[in-house]
Amino acid sequence: MSESASSPSLIERRSIDYIPPHERHGRLYSQFTLWLGANLQITAIVTGALAVVLGGDVFWSLWGLLLGQLLGGAVMALHAAQGPRLGLPQMISSRVQFGVQGAAVPLVLVCLMYLGFTATGTVLSGQALGQLFKVSDSLGILIFAAVIVLVTVLGYRAIHLLGRLASVLGVIAFCYLFSRVLSVGDVPALLQNRHFSWSGFLLAVSLAASWQIAYGPYVADYSRYLPARTSPIKTFLAVGAGSVLGAQTAMVLGVFAAAMANGKFVGHEVAFIVGLGGSGAMAALLYFSIAFGKVTISTLNSYGSFMCIATLISGFRGELRVSPRQRLLFVLVIVGTATLIALLGQGAFLLAFKSFILFLLTFFTPWSAINLVDYYCITRDRYDLAALADPDGRYGRWNRTGLAVYVIGVLIQLPFLSTKLYTGPLVAHLSGVDISWVIGLLVPALLYWLLARRHAVAPASPMREDTP
Repeated sequence: MSESASSPSLIERRSIDYIPPHERHGRLYSQFTLWLGANLQITAIVTGALAVVLGGDVFWSLWGLLLGQLLGGAVMALHAAQGPRLGLPQMISSRVQFGVQGAAVPLVLVCLMYLGFTATGTVLSGQALGQLFKVSDSLGILIFAAVIVLVTVLGYRAIHLLGRLASVLGVIAFCYLFSRVLSVGDVPALLQNRHFSWSGFLLAVSLAASWQIAYGPYVADYSRYLPARTSPIKTFLAVGAGSVLGAQTAMVLGVFAAAMANGKFVGHEVAFIVGLGGSGAMAALLYFSIAFGKVTISTLNSYGSFMCIATLISGFRGELRVSPRQRLLFVLVIVGTATLIALLGQGAFLLAFKSFILFLLTFFTPWSAINLVDYYCITRDRYDLAALADPDGRYGRWNRTGLAVYVIGVLIQLPFLSTKLYTGPLVAHLSGVDISWVIGLLVPALLYWLLARRHAVAPASPMREDTP
């Protein structure tokens, strides 16, 4: 059964299989609103606040965050531009670089990371819903999880509709919050806080860049329904602009909020942000806005996790299609696991779990570099679709070159990595700044380009559009 482009149904019929030309639909405007709405949310506010909480000043933190958004947003948007041309989910294309079964290596880690992001977002949303409905945080978490299951099962169309609603609500809420910041805080005085240090500036750059790069493994999942003739440049600009504008807006608010809080922001993030807007009905609306904003990004994480798990299983089963019943089962397992983690991790455990999730970022930055170099410089967009489901086909079961470069890309980051779980020996010489993401992008990109072009499989020409 296929989802017609003219069908009004919100229920997605496709999963990880190729989207044929007659089913393509959508506009670039929806890409912009989806990623704008996904970034106008509380976790982005908290991420921006960390630039100040961890010692940066206001003025240079704002510029560092902007630079990081542009660098990371460019990487993320380059992945998005693959969607219309290939008509495939992002991680399926990894089989070209790692092999049909070898792609399972980054897939497992990506699944874990997005599961963790869903769990941590569910905790914040549960707090907001608990305050809104005057119930416990645990019940708020369960309400939020039920909404996530519904939207994730509905799929692509529902997610884009949600993105449009979230972008409108987010713009209204953030305009109001910024007006409150201007009225209750001395913004000019905050901007005079200019004590430049490379460590503080690079910390802000890393926070924003890592935020954007984390979208890489699933961003093309939401552009793959666009008509194949859609301009890659326009796709790049629509997705990148929405994500950068949304994230930077939220992080700027976080910087000002943390600077105004005088040390009272950490541990009371949701309450402090809502407190800027007042109390009573306005506070209730802000709690609703926070929860609704998290619905968008948590749905993206759950949907991305579903696509990754389906891709992982199909690599060994030799099947690209997933039945509606299997889809529902996958989503229930994913969201159920994330909800369980959220319920158990409302206390101190969650902080340790978040550190583990951030540590996992180390493992897919090299994946991003390898995927982009292969798509834009080596294989380009000439993929053999049938071979993506055939372990004995042109891409093989395991691609030694891609996997070797990936392992090197992970290991070479460790000396520069700074997390609660592990801190590399070179971090102290960099004033505590984590630049592992820079190393994890540049070194694997160069190494893969040098090695893979010598042993590249002859590209399919033209790209075959038969569905495996």
